[in-house]
Amino acid sequence: MHDHSPDRDSPAPDPALEEEEQQEEIKEASKLSPTTIYEVIRLDGEEELRRNKLSLMWSGISAGIVISLSVLGEAIFRAHLPDTPARYLIENLGYSLGFLMVIVGRMQLFTENTMTTVLPLLDKPGWGVLGRTAVLWAIVLIANVIGAFVVALFYAYGGALGDDLMAAMFELSLHAVGFEPGEAFARGIPAGVLIAAIVWMLPQVKDAAVAIIVIFTWLIAAGDFTHIVAGSVEMALLMVVGDLSLTDGVFDFFLPVLAGNVIGGTAIFTMLIYGQTRRDRERRLG
Repeated sequence: MHDHSPDRDSPAPDPALEEEEQQEEIKEASKLSPTTIYEVIRLDGEEELRRNKLSLMWSGISAGIVISLSVLGEAIFRAHLPDTPARYLIENLGYSLGFLMVIVGRMQLFTENTMTTVLPLLDKPGWGVLGRTAVLWAIVLIANVIGAFVVALFYAYGGALGDDLMAAMFELSLHAVGFEPGEAFARGIPAGVLIAAIVWMLPQVKDAAVAIIVIFTWLIAAGDFTHIVAGSVEMALLMVVGDLSLTDGVFDFFLPVLAGNVIGGTAIFTMLIYGQTRRDRERRLG
């Protein structure tokens, strides 16, 4: 007969060790707490504030160029889809393309920084941090706009796009910059909130990052909200061909949308997150 009793030479399981391993599995499977997500983004913001200024500039220019794929993607859908009621919702999927490449590629996009680099400032307020944040914002925004004008010149005069595609891009651009300043500002607020929401969710949903970026940026386009960087490509395209004056572009579109995105991303979303996590962070530190 075979002896099926446990091997007497093997050590007995350690209950304490088993419990510790179980707790580790639970911790890995559980969702990140709001406080943990806050710290992940804050540390990322601190790293951004320490980055070399020239590196920031080139990354921002790259983002300004690549974000143009959002306008191009929309135009491709518009130029080739039949003019049906469903076309509007489908063509706006193209708007996600540029954002997907910029965010996944870790390029410097101004509207992401309205949340990421503000958390270190809220955590340790001071003139030094405020100054570094202001400098970073200025560098990234200027770089994004430079990239937008570079790619706009290529689209307008490079000869790479067909007439039907250029017509669709001009149609989209005229619509994007055609709002009254007050409406452009108001439509910029939800866009700022949605971009900040993407930044907030990405640490938690790494496996679904692409889906989150696509869905939320599609909402920006489908909701007809205004985004300062993608919109700068449309503004630049009209400017370089003489269909939009510098004064109208800056005062009727650029500045109102910029203010709306900052209020949505910083004054609303980021401050709500700061308030939500403040007590827990103070308790953890205390």
